[in-house]
Amino acid sequence: MSVSKDYLAYVIEQLTPLRVTSRRMFGGVGLYADGLFFAILAEDTLYFKTNDSNRAAYEARGSQPFCPFPDKPAMKMNYHEVPAELLDDGEELTRWAKISVAVALSAGSKKSPMRAGKKKRASKRTVPKAPRRAAKHR
Repeated sequence: MSVSKDYLAYVIEQLTPLRVTSRRMFGGVGLYADGLFFAILAEDTLYFKTNDSNRAAYEARGSQPFCPFPDKPAMKMNYHEVPAELLDDGEELTRWAKISVAVALSAGSKKSPMRAGKKKRASKRTVPKAPRRAAKHR
């Protein structure tokens, strides 16, 4: 899942209005906007986050979902290949990217109520603490 430096630089340049940051991961690259993970670069291919609100636009253009393991084609992620013609149109690419950032935001907000209700786990201390002895006063 390697990504060339030139391809990464080109994609980030095209997405300049979003102030995208990148992080190498598992041989590919993750793209972030405002701390939200919204895109994947793998094998010099760009994939944007999708859900029911934007998936049809990708499918209408013949885009395939991101499959991290070629030997397991049934294992697909909610990211779709960005149509090649968008890569040369920075404005349109940014528009599609903003939609994917919104998808990432909505996916994160769906998880937050569950996290808010979680309590901290007790430490895995196996030996109970010995009680403190009262100090003797003289």
